[in-house]
Amino acid sequence: METGSIAERFRDRSILITGSTGFLAKMLVEKILRIQPDVRKLYLLVRAPDAAAAKERLLTEVVGKGLFDVLREQHGASFHSFIKKKVCPLPGDITHQNFGLGNSEVLQLSQDVDIIVNGAATTNFMERYDVALATNTAAVIHLCQFAKQCDNLKMLLHVSTAYVAGEKADLLLEKPFQIGEALRQGYHMDIEAELQLVDRIKSKLHIKSSSDNKLEKTTLRKLGLKRAIHFGWPNTYVLTKAMGEMLLQQLGRDLPFVIIRPSMITSTFQDPMPGWIEGTRTVDAIFVAYNNQTLPCFIFNGRVIFDLIPGDMVINAMMAAINSHWNKRAQVIYHVTSAHQNPLPLSLIVESIYKYFHTNPRTNKDGKIIKNKRVLIFKRFAYFQAYMTLRYKVPLEMMHAANVLFGGIYSKNYKKLNRGYNILMTVAKVYAPYVFFKGCFDDTNLRKLSKAMAVDQNDVSIFNFDTRCINWSSYLVNSNIPAAMKYANNQKAKAGNA
Repeated sequence: METGSIAERFRDRSILITGSTGFLAKMLVEKILRIQPDVRKLYLLVRAPDAAAAKERLLTEVVGKGLFDVLREQHGASFHSFIKKKVCPLPGDITHQNFGLGNSEVLQLSQDVDIIVNGAATTNFMERYDVALATNTAAVIHLCQFAKQCDNLKMLLHVSTAYVAGEKADLLLEKPFQIGEALRQGYHMDIEAELQLVDRIKSKLHIKSSSDNKLEKTTLRKLGLKRAIHFGWPNTYVLTKAMGEMLLQQLGRDLPFVIIRPSMITSTFQDPMPGWIEGTRTVDAIFVAYNNQTLPCFIFNGRVIFDLIPGDMVINAMMAAINSHWNKRAQVIYHVTSAHQNPLPLSLIVESIYKYFHTNPRTNKDGKIIKNKRVLIFKRFAYFQAYMTLRYKVPLEMMHAANVLFGGIYSKNYKKLNRGYNILMTVAKVYAPYVFFKGCFDDTNLRKLSKAMAVDQNDVSIFNFDTRCINWSSYLVNSNIPAAMKYANNQKAKAGNA
């Protein structure tokens, strides 16, 4: 069977993939093995203390997932022998020099690897600043140092995020960052100074209290958010990913690299099956919260365009980009996004939520339907904040006063309700830049890639990333929301059995 030129590019190639237990990396591994079984070797960097632990994580957290069911069925009884032959887990960590690998492993990889895909990242919007800097920024230094040792390297693909481009209300271009460039006008960012700042603060915290890890965690989380806003980014994640891009542009200028910037990644559209997901990702948290009725009110502007992209389309664009820029020194950035070609208004997401849960209502133990209350929606954050204060914060303060007066009889209820209030306010603040997002990601390079691929119909079929084919309402109601709920329910069941 003809597989197209992109699949052929991966024949007899060796590929190193970082962040290999992550959502995107799993899909990339599955896709390569399924469409090009003659790939030479997939080296998967896995955080693990030794080879045995790395192998265990590979079997349980990667190939043991339902994502691999199609491949498992294709190979039948020989599936595990096929995986053993093609996939090599490496215990390592991208935050260390040479990824923490031994000299013999580094030598072997440097002689064998044709492609490096850097998917390692911490995607937590409010991650500790030290952790985010180590994984999303400083790790790029180790990545470039390692890549320069690889004699046969033909492509380094780095996964970033479209939201590094900022929040301006205009077309956000597929352009690189210059080292030290900040989004806030008139500001300059010194990456080395940011790393030193973290070290100084950690040293001070250790002097004050060597055992209070909670203090360190809270302080460094707040620091990351403060520094992000200072330089013009909405959260720690996008700031540190932007810094990582800067270092790659500076240190990797002699390398053949491509930067992929996806928007909000959601469940698979069709490949290898519709609606596969892992983790409660971005917009999925809203679906789960609505089902659990922990979202009494929220911020929404129905006219705002949300930029979602199915995970399999991201993988297809990644593989097409690797093929197109094979062994070329021209560094290119791709916004793998949807809003420019197939805009999705927030109002349609809200409509889809109600449509799905009307058809698939919650039930109690007796099988009776539990009616979900509609979410009270505010188009401005200030209105939401005022409502939260009057409806929840003021009564909470009254409960707190009564609790003190009556010797702590309301302590348990107060802590529970106050925690719920704080979580909802935090979630609203984190999501505010996205639910009020007025920009649109330019996808000129992505459309050029699609046009170049169109000469081979096999490639168009197998590596589809044209978002114009997505009916958003159908996708959300029939695929994405069910996938998010299935994952959330599975996690809940696991927690209940633990």
